[in-house]
Formats: sequence, structure tokens, C-alpha cells
Amino acid sequence: MRVRAAMFFAASIAVWVCGDARAADRVPAAGGDILITPIIHASVQIEHAGKVIQVDPWSVGDLSQAKEADLILVTDDPGHHLDVSAIRRLRKPGAPVVVTEAAKKKFPDGIIMANGERASEGGIAVEAIPAYDIIQGEPSHPKGKSNGYIITLGGKRIYVAGVTECVPEVRALTHIDVAFIPLNIPLQRMTPTAAAECVKTIAPAVVYPYHYDQALAARLTNPRATAEGPAGGLTVAESLRAFKEALRGSSIEVREGAWYPSTVSR
Repeated sequence: MRVRAAMFFAASIAVWVCGDARAADRVPAAGGDILITPIIHASVQIEHAGKVIQVDPWSVGDLSQAKEADLILVTDDPGHHLDVSAIRRLRKPGAPVVVTEAAKKKFPDGIIMANGERASEGGIAVEAIPAYDIIQGEPSHPKGKSNGYIITLGGKRIYVAGVTECVPEVRALTHIDVAFIPLNIPLQRMTPTAAAECVKTIAPAVVYPYHYDQALAARLTNPRATAEGPAGGLTVAESLRAFKEALRGSSIEVREGAWYPSTVSR
């Protein structure tokens, strides 16, 4: 029975990967719209004025329509953030790959950016924002190990948080136009309410909740894997509704994005 279930799950993923084309969202900017294409979990493609940025590319997503990157940003070193085969597939020859120090061990050709550093990579302004836990425990995201990033395109500041709680360095961010904020991190980190309060603090024009279905992300590489679900016994769909409800009445636009296979029941 377990083998049959695993085979069904794998077949469902194959149907999704082969048949689910992704449409890009648009954000107006100087020099033309910024195009945003969610791929899977923490993986997103961002385009502007002929430049392509891939963030945390992951091979279990549909990369068939993904574009070769002028810049690749890696937020952390687990496989769903740092996938060497996906990087090699999507990297233009010589394009910079920005990584953390921990990720450098797995991808030696990467360029390390430490928390707080700023640089121009591939002609794109990049800031490395600390990403870490407030609530301690496993899985652990210690301070200094992981990055979020702010990239500036056409005068717009886009913040990709990676896996973090609303730490002081995040709360201090200003002039953010688009934010990608994690939800439902284990040990009740970034619950819908906590994530929404964080978003209100940094006040982007647009927010994408992402990295929110930990159980499905685990099963994408191992059908028998388990992971902690949303806090309070919520389903993933209920957690997203709670997040949006907590932002109701604000001027912040919530965009869900197609981050996970629609053919697989959650």
C-alpha cells in the first residue's frame, strides 16, 4: 500500500510538472514592468529590463519554462534552497551566484554575502538581510547562517525574506515595494498572525506569502516524509485565509501565487 501511494504521489507530481504553465505577475517600475513568476515553495523568477533573477531555484518545480539567470540568489543551504543541479541548469555562463557561507561549502563557485552586506552583482543592487529564529529549537535557523535579500529593479525594492521570523533587522526595513514572507515555519514561527503583523511593520505595497506548506515540500522529495503543519490545527488553506484576513483593511495587496502542485491534495 505504501509503495502504491508513493507511486500515485510521484505520478501526480509528474502531471503537475509537465502540465502546469505559470503566468507571471506584473509590478510597474521604471524601464518596464517587473515580472514575477512563483515556481515552488521558496523558488521564484524575477525579471526586469532583460535581466533575470532566480531565487532558490529547486529542481522539483517546473523549470521547463524558467529562464536562464543573470543572477542567482540562495538564501540557505538545505536542498530546497540550495539545489546545485537547478543552479547549473539555470545559470548563464559566468553569472554570479550569491550564497551564504554555509552554502559555499556545497557550491564553491558561489559569492558569499554576509548579513548586512551590499553589492552590485550582475548589474543588480543586492542587500543581504539577516534571516534567523526568535523561537529556538529544531529545525534551527541561527543568526548569521542565512540571508534574505533586497534587490532593486526599476526603482522598486523587492524583499525576499527566506526563512526568518520578524527579527529587529526585518522590522527596520523601509521603502519595500514587494515582499515575499514565509508562513507556517515549524515550532509555531511566523504563524498567520505573526507574519501579518510583520508585513504591517514593513508595509510593502504587495506581499506574497510563500514557503508555507512544509509538509508538502518535504513530500516532494520523499513521499513518506512528514513535517509540522500550520499552528493551531489549521490547514494550509485556512492559514492563508487567516493571513489575508489579518491584513484586511490595510493598503497591502496580498498575492498568493501558485507555489505548490494543485494536483496534490493538502
